Amino acid sequence: RQTKAVCIPAVHLHMTSATMQVSQKDFEKAQEQLKLLKKDPGNETKLKLYALFKQATEGPCNAPKPGMLDFVKKAKWDAWNSLGSLSQDNARQKYAELVSSLVSAESASQKKDASPEEGRHDGYETLIVTTKNNITKIMFNRPDRKNAINHQMYREIIKALEEAGKNDSTIAVITGNGDYYSSGNDLNNFANIQPGEMEKMAKDGAVLLKEFVDHFIDFPKPLIAVVNGPAIGICVTVLGLCDIVYASDRATFHSPFSQLGQSPEGCSSYLFPKIMGLAKASEMLLFNKKLTAAEACAQGLVTEVFPDNSFQKEVWARLEAYASLPKNSLAVSKQLLRSMEKEKLHAVNSKECEVLMERWLSDECINAIVSFFQRKSKL
Repeated sequence: RQTKAVCIPAVHLHMTSATMQVSQKDFEKAQEQLKLLKKDPGNETKLKLYALFKQATEGPCNAPKPGMLDFVKKAKWDAWNSLGSLSQDNARQKYAELVSSLVSAESASQKKDASPEEGRHDGYETLIVTTKNNITKIMFNRPDRKNAINHQMYREIIKALEEAGKNDSTIAVITGNGDYYSSGNDLNNFANIQPGEMEKMAKDGAVLLKEFVDHFIDFPKPLIAVVNGPAIGICVTVLGLCDIVYASDRATFHSPFSQLGQSPEGCSSYLFPKIMGLAKASEMLLFNKKLTAAEACAQGLVTEVFPDNSFQKEVWARLEAYASLPKNSLAVSKQLLRSMEKEKLHAVNSKECEVLMERWLSDECINAIVSFFQRKSKL
């Protein structure tokens, strides 16, 4: 007890009851402000808020450690426990400061969005979808999560592809907002699943994935990926179903399936060996090799690489030129290029989803995902 007393900053020894009262008032006000936030601050921030709230109201972590498979409770416990002996006053203060920063960020974002982007489509939360100059742009919009794809985003991409396939645009473009193109599957899709729900989760996940990939296979117009940064997992594998892939020189391509006890998807088990040869595809799909943009281009996965500082300007100038070409001619020509493969691709997609469903239910996959969450919680 004496050692802890020595460590307390002097300023706390002189804290008046009036100051403590203000701190409590700020804490209560912050709780009300948090309820008014419209944007989800993301899981990492929510864990910080949870931990600071528990520390402020109950003091240091005193709850028993949850089981390894209870991902959500384990993450909450780890976050609270990581605060150690932080005082309740300090926890209240930090909580209030964090909420204040979230309120300020949301206010700034709302001002920025006050003038909606020209041609913006309504009804999307995880994407920004616009149609302008005969181009429908589908932009992944979870930059705070490195554009990780959660269940909602899967459904919104399906919806966006359906709309883009039917509207008057000539081409469709997929890209990412922020530093990442996409970090692939949001592994929180696997969190908070009780043992009795595993089979339903695997079946529902396989159905959703099959529908998602089917929409890439069947997309009727030229589909172009503009890879602005690192790409991981599912967003890499479906690149083989795009007609052109342009990449910034800071982009990387990684599909760590075996690392997570899983297996290839997005028709990559069939298309990647066709595109890059069996040996190179095996390196990537079996042994988790990460490709640079230059390597991906040399192996045929990427069409062309651009310097990052001129990437957006050069690519969009080219895309606008493509979009001025005769629309029906492009669509018919694409169908000719793809029609011979369609039946095969649908069969491959079905098989890949069937195998993945078995993988998700395997002990090997569950243990690999648990290990991932353990490593993440230590960062």
